[in-house]
Amino acid sequence: MKKYQSKEVKIAIATIVSGILLYFAVNYLKGINILKPANYYHVVFSDVSGMTVSTPVFLDGYKVGVVNALDYDFNRPGHITVELSLDSWLKLPKGTSASMETSLLGDVSINLKLDKTSSTYINIGDTLPGVKPFGLMDKVTEDILPQLDVLIPRIDTILYSLQALVGNPALHQSLDHINLTTMNLEQSTRQLAAVMNRDLPAITGNLNTVSADFAEVSGNLKEIDFQQTMAAVDRSIKNLETMTFQLNNPESSLGLLLNDRTLYDNLTNTVESANSLLLDLQENPKRYVHFSIW
Repeated sequence: MKKYQSKEVKIAIATIVSGILLYFAVNYLKGINILKPANYYHVVFSDVSGMTVSTPVFLDGYKVGVVNALDYDFNRPGHITVELSLDSWLKLPKGTSASMETSLLGDVSINLKLDKTSSTYINIGDTLPGVKPFGLMDKVTEDILPQLDVLIPRIDTILYSLQALVGNPALHQSLDHINLTTMNLEQSTRQLAAVMNRDLPAITGNLNTVSADFAEVSGNLKEIDFQQTMAAVDRSIKNLETMTFQLNNPESSLGLLLNDRTLYDNLTNTVESANSLLLDLQENPKRYVHFSIW
């Protein structure tokens, strides 16, 4: 009988130890340290979407506790009491509030905001005012999503129009023309490159020859005494002016010869008389020349 009692005692002790270990393990997985002393406070929220037991509590970005329990007040709908388990060394001054915030990934946390101007502290177990700020996700839900409902039909219309444009045969024809133009341009480029490779050396050689000849001509021009040449040209112009003046002067011999009307008329008459004499000589040679054999 004692033997069976000792076995039952051992089984009971093992069960109790296992239950205690399981309790500690479950709380450890929740982020609650049973062995660490903590103070408990309460916060009332109207909406705790995403919040669970072990939700972290932060103060200035540092984790100071977790959510220990959630309790819905069915007598007052919209009132949810959240029990906070905070480090025992943390003292909350009066005016401290707790705000529930949601990250972009949907993670929920509670941030404590201390009233650093207060010199009195809240008693352990008191209720803190809860604040749910208008976060980024709320702004997306209330502002952006309604606009998306309006934009989606327009986007659908744009996509339909784009699909019609892509499926239009004229677009394919234009692309074919562009492709053909590109091929012709590529062929022209190759031909131009061939011409440049074939004719450019000869053209460059001719340009070098012309440049050399021009340099030689420039050297010859440098050797010409332009001052003496211009002086000779100036003298020739002056002599031409003198000759022109003599021709236009009625007192000079050339002037009299060119400007005397009587001399011109006499010369004309003499030429005409000589012409008449020659004609008469041709027609009547016997009148002027007598031949006799004896």
